[in-house]
Amino acid sequence: MLPQTRLASWGRVKFPDIIMLGGWRWTSSSLTRSGPEGSSRNESFSGHLSSLPPDFLIGGDQEQHTGQTGAHNVASDDTPSPQPYRVLARKYRPRTFAELIGQDAMVRTLTNAIHADRLPHAFILTGVRGVGKTSTARIIARALNCVGEDGNGGPTPQSCGVCAHCLAITEDRHVDVIEMDAASRTGVNDIRELIDGVRYRPVDARFKIYIIDEVHMLSSSAFNALLKTLEEPPEHVKFIFATTETRKVPVTVLSRCQRFDLRRVDAETLIAHFNMVAEQESAKVAECAMALIARAADGSVRDGLSLLDQAIAHTGTTDGGEVSEDAVREMLGLADGGLIYDLFAAAMQGTVDEALKIFNQLYDAGADPVIVLQDLLQLTHWLTRIKLSPSAAEGQGISQMDRERGLSLAESLSVPTLGRTWQLLLKGLGEVQSLPSTAQAAEMVLIRLAYMADLPSPADLVRTLKDTPTNTATTAPATTPSPSSTAATPPQQASVSDDGGARMAGGMGSRDVLPQQEPMPDPESVPVQETQQASVPEGQGSGIQNFEQLVVMFEERREAILHATLVNHVHLVRFEPGHVVLRAEPEAPSDLATMVSKHLSEWTGDQWLVSLSEEVGAPTIRQQLDAKEAERRGRATSHPLVQAALEAFPGATVEAVTERAPEEFIDSVEDDDDTETEKADS
Repeated sequence: MLPQTRLASWGRVKFPDIIMLGGWRWTSSSLTRSGPEGSSRNESFSGHLSSLPPDFLIGGDQEQHTGQTGAHNVASDDTPSPQPYRVLARKYRPRTFAELIGQDAMVRTLTNAIHADRLPHAFILTGVRGVGKTSTARIIARALNCVGEDGNGGPTPQSCGVCAHCLAITEDRHVDVIEMDAASRTGVNDIRELIDGVRYRPVDARFKIYIIDEVHMLSSSAFNALLKTLEEPPEHVKFIFATTETRKVPVTVLSRCQRFDLRRVDAETLIAHFNMVAEQESAKVAECAMALIARAADGSVRDGLSLLDQAIAHTGTTDGGEVSEDAVREMLGLADGGLIYDLFAAAMQGTVDEALKIFNQLYDAGADPVIVLQDLLQLTHWLTRIKLSPSAAEGQGISQMDRERGLSLAESLSVPTLGRTWQLLLKGLGEVQSLPSTAQAAEMVLIRLAYMADLPSPADLVRTLKDTPTNTATTAPATTPSPSSTAATPPQQASVSDDGGARMAGGMGSRDVLPQQEPMPDPESVPVQETQQASVPEGQGSGIQNFEQLVVMFEERREAILHATLVNHVHLVRFEPGHVVLRAEPEAPSDLATMVSKHLSEWTGDQWLVSLSEEVGAPTIRQQLDAKEAERRGRATSHPLVQAALEAFPGATVEAVTERAPEEFIDSVEDDDDTETEKADS
């Protein structure tokens, strides 16, 4: 006969608390295996753990079920067993909306919806990996089923975390919260099983919630089987879908769900969160090292916590040490930041030998050539960004080296040079990734970069060739110039090599010996006719000195649509020859900056960069003209003679105001007098 037992409720049925062999125990109303939190997933029953009397065992003697069987010794429950280590990504998984970082818009919407009882029957959560889609689904499940500490509460965005439902959902063992991995259960039969359970009311909770992760992996037939139930589910059922590929989800499913896009978490928020985690773990991480981890996380909280966990283990800093920047670089396989700057500077200066020497130093230290080129690409982007917006260097998480060396290097390079460098590195990266000899391919990319870094842009080269008078061409044989004649050659002077390609003499990027050229003749000795032929046509060249001249050029070139857009819907933020910053109104076309830059570069022969900004900027040209017209009309209307005329002719209005110079006014009066005289004579 069994000893005396305690009874616990499961739904409407009473079951005794019993312990089974192999570490399994049936407590209150759940069949779950003992282990760390979250180790069991949706067993056949649900409930929460409770203590057992030490003398309660199946089959009598306690020693009979210990040792060989591996069952827990119930008499020693007071002795805490060592808990297995949990990675930081699981340990610091958010359990409430307040702990969810970087998703303020979604949290605000869901909080207001719960307060106003405007809950949709289906949610779809999208975003990149590691931003909290599954965690958000579980938070929503807790918020909808929480009953509070007293057991009488309703849905709330601040779940209590101590009621039976909150604990069961947190431990992933709630019978009414069903999680399904669509990546492993993709067929229509799996969805049919799910639909069969929808019609039954929840066993114990307020809502029966189905969480389907990676929902885009379902087959077409599975999606079709789900449509009708998803459109008109019972009032006690909620669906929560999570996916990283929204485009693979049928539109018919998306239209039946309320969509929430989880954003990438910015670097500053990640750094603050990781610092809090490091403090909780009693680990010290250098600021630059934390910035590297946040950058490598690429907006993913889970990836960043995994990297932080790895960095702490990599350096062994649990005894009070510090995770250094060098240790993180070594762990991530990144090249040394200072050497990357040295390599980039050497390539930009055209010193091939120095660039190859630095690259070999990085390669011998274990740096991957692909990673080196990716770092050069990232550095090119960083230099371009602070070249156009120096305030970006003052942001949080920017190292002192990136701030100081970046600003210094950006000042010495032009935007066209940086753009050409980006294109060359981007093409070279594809070559390195596709070839087996990555080191040799990377060296060839660096050699091309060193030879091309200081070459002029194609527009500058064409303009230089056009400006060169045709009568200076000579048929003299090419000879090797002496050092003195080479030094006397003006910098950036264009010449044509034997193979027909254009090169620039006197630049850092020129490495070939150029043919001897005749000296340029004095401009005064060139006949007037030839000078006019060699001049740049009207409307071209770099003579645009303000935004108004730029707009007039579009009118002269008969680009009516772009001209009207620039006049009516564009606010000037900043103008300098070669670079225009604009703020476009919603009525402007989306490709406005591209089209304006393309036309200006074609018409002027210069490289023009047109960028869009969110700054307010100046009023549009139309607004300025209207303001001047209103001011001119106001001055004219307030003139005493005009006022007298308006009083003499009731109902008269000022239709237009034309300003004339005194000489024009006298001439017009004389013409009127002559006309009147002729009429009188006739």
